[in-house]
Amino acid sequence: MRKAAPSRPWGRNWRGRLVLAGVALVLILLGCAALGRHLSPISNTSLTRFDTIIVLGNPADKDGNPSPEQLARVTEGVHEYERGVAPRLIVTGGSTAYGFVEAKVMARTAEAQGVPASAIFIEPEAKDTIQNACYSVRIMKVHGWRSAEVVSSAYHLPRAGILFSRLPILWRTHAAPPLEPSANLVPPGPVETLKTLRFMIWTSWTERCEP
Repeated sequence: MRKAAPSRPWGRNWRGRLVLAGVALVLILLGCAALGRHLSPISNTSLTRFDTIIVLGNPADKDGNPSPEQLARVTEGVHEYERGVAPRLIVTGGSTAYGFVEAKVMARTAEAQGVPASAIFIEPEAKDTIQNACYSVRIMKVHGWRSAEVVSSAYHLPRAGILFSRLPILWRTHAAPPLEPSANLVPPGPVETLKTLRFMIWTSWTERCEP
């Protein structure tokens, strides 16, 4: 009587091995993204005065008022303007789910805080951070401005730093602190790590933007 061929352990477990390999790959990629955020640049210049301040967008609330995070960013941008860091602001951000244009809400907020309309430049088209950076630099290029301080929430700046490091301007990042110590302005860390990973392996190639 013919004996059955011995089963192969690998054949029985190949699905499990593939799953483990997939999990390992994901963990490696997430580790690379986390390391990239940790090592991301905060500036490429020693300048302390700039041609403009770029305030990166954040959605308004459902009534068209600035959200706490958006208000924190604009308020810090205004403070930097008042400190003489730059003579003007670029506020950047397009339409959100509620139909309000981030940059227009931010511009109204900055005006209400004392910045003259003539010193505020609105970039109303950007849908993500890549476009925030690229479209703002386009405005700078039109006006012959070569340097910018980039204001955003602290958790957002590592990814912004990676983006601005690819653009032909002098820049530094500046964190907008929460308006209140108890304000919850920082989303879970994994969210930004995933967005950084997405940029590294996908959008940096598919969403190229020439300023």
